[in-house]
Amino acid sequence: MARKETAADAANAGRLKQIALTYKMTRKADPKIGLVLAAVGIITFGVFLAIGFLIGHPIYLGILGLLLAFLAMAIVFGRRAERAAFGQMEGQPGAAAAVLDNIGRGWTTTPAVAMNRSQDVVHRAVGKAGIVLVAEGNPNRVKSLLAAEKKKMARIVADVPVHDVVVGTGEGQVELKKLRTTMLKFPRVLTGPQVTATNDRLRALGDLMSNMPLPKGPLPKGMRMPRGGPKGR
Repeated sequence: MARKETAADAANAGRLKQIALTYKMTRKADPKIGLVLAAVGIITFGVFLAIGFLIGHPIYLGILGLLLAFLAMAIVFGRRAERAAFGQMEGQPGAAAAVLDNIGRGWTTTPAVAMNRSQDVVHRAVGKAGIVLVAEGNPNRVKSLLAAEKKKMARIVADVPVHDVVVGTGEGQVELKKLRTTMLKFPRVLTGPQVTATNDRLRALGDLMSNMPLPKGPLPKGMRMPRGGPKGR
């Protein structure tokens, strides 16, 4: 019994340490995180407490408001911590793939369906919005990669809408921290079975990852494509 309690205490201490480290990391990129969390908690608790006084149950609504305040703070903290982490990854090759992997249920991501020796990459995500090609790298060079992928999609899945996004901070580009939001804003035009059918048809194509091992997430700086490797499709 004592061993179980010790293990549980160690696990809780580990979680608290991880939360503290995450908060410190987030505060470096988002100095207002403390004020934002405090405001969210106070407003949420205050609203429920006020409702409690109005209906004559301040204690019950106060307890509920306190619990929901902590929940709201946790949700806001998680979102802002995620944005801070993505902000630190901005500009690193392969960073967009890491964002796509965390976009949520309903999306199937295939990283690096096209790449050239300069580490310009195109990733593919399939969901109810259709097919989204996400490119990262030099905006001039990725145009040819995107054009080639769009032609391929037109041949294989002509009845599915294809969107393209270029990740970056320039004009007409989408910042890495806003990529997830941008993806979720695309209108949903496919049903679940249509998404499955599209994935099945695209899976037959294979991808660059099946022919050349690449690390998941941001690529190490200085990594180069091997000589004779594909320049894109």
